[in-house]
Amino acid sequence: MTDSKYFTTTKKGEIFELKAELNSDKKEKKKEAVKKVIASMTVGKDVSALFPDVVNCMQTDNLELKKLVYLYLMNYAKSQPDMAIMAVNTFVKDCEDPNPLIRALAVRTMGCIRVDKITEYLCEPLRKCLKDEDPYVRKTAAVCVAKLHDINAQLVEDQGFLDTLKDLISDSNPMVVANAVAALSEIAESHPSSNLLDLNPQSINKLLTALNECTEWGQIFILDCLANYTPKDDREAQSICERVTPRLSHANSAVVLSAVKVLMKFMEMLSKDLDYYGTLLKKLAPPLVTLLSAEPELQYVALRNINLIVQKRPEILKHEMKVFFVKYNDPIYVKLEKLDIMIRLASQANIAQVLAELKEYATEVDVDFVRKAVRAIGRCAIKVEQSAERCVSTLLDLIQTKVNYVVQEAIVVIKDIFRKYPNKYESVIATLCENLDSLDEPEARAAMIWIVGEYAERIDNADELLESFLEGFHDESTQVQLQLLTAIVKLFLKKPTETQELVQQVLSLATQDSDNPDLRDRGYIYWRLLSTDPVAAKEVVLAEKPLISEETDLIEPTLLDELICYIGTLASVYHKPPSAFVEGGRGVVHKSLPPRTASSESTESPETAPAGAPSGEQPDVIPTQGDLLGDLLNLDLGPPVSGPPLATSSVQMGAVDLLGGGLDSLIGGPNFVAPPAAAVPANLGASMGSGLSDLFDLTSGVGTLSGSYVAPKAVWLPAMKAKGLEISGTFTRQVGSISMDLQLTNKALQVMTDFAIQFNRNSFGLAPAAPLQVHAPLSPNQTVEISLPLNTVGSVMKMEPLNNLQVAVKNNIDVFYFSTLYPLHILFVEDGKMDRQMFLATWKDIPNENEAQFQIRDCPLNAEAVSSRLQSSNIFTVAKRNVEGQDMLYQSLKLTNGIWVLAELRIQPGNPSFMFILRASTSGEGSQAGSTLPAQSPTRGLIP
Repeated sequence: MTDSKYFTTTKKGEIFELKAELNSDKKEKKKEAVKKVIASMTVGKDVSALFPDVVNCMQTDNLELKKLVYLYLMNYAKSQPDMAIMAVNTFVKDCEDPNPLIRALAVRTMGCIRVDKITEYLCEPLRKCLKDEDPYVRKTAAVCVAKLHDINAQLVEDQGFLDTLKDLISDSNPMVVANAVAALSEIAESHPSSNLLDLNPQSINKLLTALNECTEWGQIFILDCLANYTPKDDREAQSICERVTPRLSHANSAVVLSAVKVLMKFMEMLSKDLDYYGTLLKKLAPPLVTLLSAEPELQYVALRNINLIVQKRPEILKHEMKVFFVKYNDPIYVKLEKLDIMIRLASQANIAQVLAELKEYATEVDVDFVRKAVRAIGRCAIKVEQSAERCVSTLLDLIQTKVNYVVQEAIVVIKDIFRKYPNKYESVIATLCENLDSLDEPEARAAMIWIVGEYAERIDNADELLESFLEGFHDESTQVQLQLLTAIVKLFLKKPTETQELVQQVLSLATQDSDNPDLRDRGYIYWRLLSTDPVAAKEVVLAEKPLISEETDLIEPTLLDELICYIGTLASVYHKPPSAFVEGGRGVVHKSLPPRTASSESTESPETAPAGAPSGEQPDVIPTQGDLLGDLLNLDLGPPVSGPPLATSSVQMGAVDLLGGGLDSLIGGPNFVAPPAAAVPANLGASMGSGLSDLFDLTSGVGTLSGSYVAPKAVWLPAMKAKGLEISGTFTRQVGSISMDLQLTNKALQVMTDFAIQFNRNSFGLAPAAPLQVHAPLSPNQTVEISLPLNTVGSVMKMEPLNNLQVAVKNNIDVFYFSTLYPLHILFVEDGKMDRQMFLATWKDIPNENEAQFQIRDCPLNAEAVSSRLQSSNIFTVAKRNVEGQDMLYQSLKLTNGIWVLAELRIQPGNPSFMFILRASTSGEGSQAGSTLPAQSPTRGLIP
């Protein structure tokens, strides 16, 4: 007879009968009574009144009865905490039972009773079970530690259970290892700062050994733990990948996805040149394809994860397009997901079969699927340029079917194709206009209106078409109203004489009759633009539009990297980080892919290397010297190193041993050469735009008798933007004084007077040291040159970029604003030569990561000429030495705000390319700057 009989009773007075049966001397009767109690509890009846009687039944050797009593105890202990203490002695006793099943049952139940009062009594039994001789008991005890930590974290830490748990990672039994990892991971997630899983190569090796012998859920725990480890180099990453790869052939899809997650993370550290990298890509495809033969629900989860993988590494599945072709019996959610992945994998090689498939889908009966298929054809046209013509032809065929929703979707995507390929497929506009009357969806109507407005000059009856939309203006959706307003203004600017009434009508409808603030505001802007400056209106409204990107729905790269770390979890299905859907901050850890190692970075272009710039500072915060230094050294002031260091140099770039026999010899040694005597100051310096070239090509600039090179004046404020006032200028530094040399030209028809100038707060406190003196009124077509002295005692605010200067100039007509970039060499002070001993100490104190390197090309000068010319712009040579025929100049400069920049310039005689290495400090006293290192040279305009 089955146990269903226990659920059918509805007798009154049942509790009293059960109480009597529970206290019976007969074991069978007692067991039957406990089963009835559990049945009543299961169907929702309150049997808590029987708590003491059920607890009395714990004292039994019958394993089945003991399990039932423990089940009851877990359910009611929280509502009866005082009585739950009665069970403690039995737990202690059961934890020493000779039967390991009973010991494990006791420790499992202990972990499930969430009552603070009895947790401290459970510590000793748990400690014994963690060191039990039977692995089944140990693995159960490991999970119990995590449960106890959730109830009372402090108690677990004080009792040393976490250390015991860490020791279990080295256990001989793989299931114990897996449960210990699971427990530690659970605790670590709720306490991210605890660093419990302090993984190292030795512990990783133990986990990988246990991986092969675990149950499938144990393997998932271990793989998830491995995914949180960052290998020390690419060799270790490859070794782990080789040992994880066999998990890809596991029958459990969760194990497969966890293995894929580990491999996707560690592939970041592998060089693409490695043979193993290509092998790994090939091995990843079959298991992902196999997942698509499971039930629809599993297929959907697999497809959502594959979507992420394809965005990160499309090469994995580039030959598996046919797997994603839709089957007739696929549920709609699987169909739509497959369609999305098909577009992501579309390329010139497979576009023909993709388009044939999509055209077939567009004739299906499922409306949502057909719409998505038509949009997919448009996305193919945008993604694969060679297929655009074929895609447009396919869309026109679909429009000819006259199926309403197909026509409307086709018009929406053709609008995007026009944006991607201007002046190429506009011949289809006539066909589109034929279907104007059938459009009833806002997005399709808006797209058609955009097309009519954008190409109004090619459509003879454009005004009639737009006027037909205008008749029901107030019944249209906001999207259509906004598009109609813009389209009619475009039409007016193209055909002003024919459409004046139409534009007045739409502006009146948008501004006076509409309640929508967006529509009203746009209407007023257009009205004012058209009434005050039609030329400006034309420039704004008919401006050339940027081409739309190939993939507008790609996940943002940083988020994608985080989601790759969550493959096989809910985050990978939602395509959202856990913080977006897990309530509260507990248990949510932001993850990211490991950084590439040096060997793997060698395959990337130098432009993709991450700069060491600090980020996140707000521009309105007054910066510290350290903040300014970080941004100063990250200015885009010259080309980055795009090639290797000079082959003849014995010193390697990057990890240079600057202190071993190198820099120390600055203060005297067999190769030491004293720097040349200070040369007569030469003309030196440059504008920011001139790169690192002007110092050694003085003919392109304007010389001064005593001071730096001065770049030719550039137009800072054109006359058309300043009502006829044109301002050109440049910056100079002469004998310690900074000045702004201005040239004011009056190109207006009236006299200009009452000039004044003011600077906004800037990074180095530049400010006028005297008023702007224009001694006589500036007549039309007259030009005057003025030198405005500057100082660096003004208000400081960090700008973006750092050397940006915002200027306001006032005259009797108006106030005009412009911004310019000043060359940094005007800030180099005359006392910037550092003592050799101090240079050595400071260079040593600045960490290697605070270093930037640049290659200076096409400079024919030798070391002495370079040193002389740099010194005339206050870049001083502290020492010079020769290493294997290569001249090495060590130089220092100091900015007006006290920031020191130290440099090493490597010159190979006869080679026109120099290597320039920078380090920086906020102090000249041997202390290091608390900021990041240069991404570019601060001496732009000074070195070729």
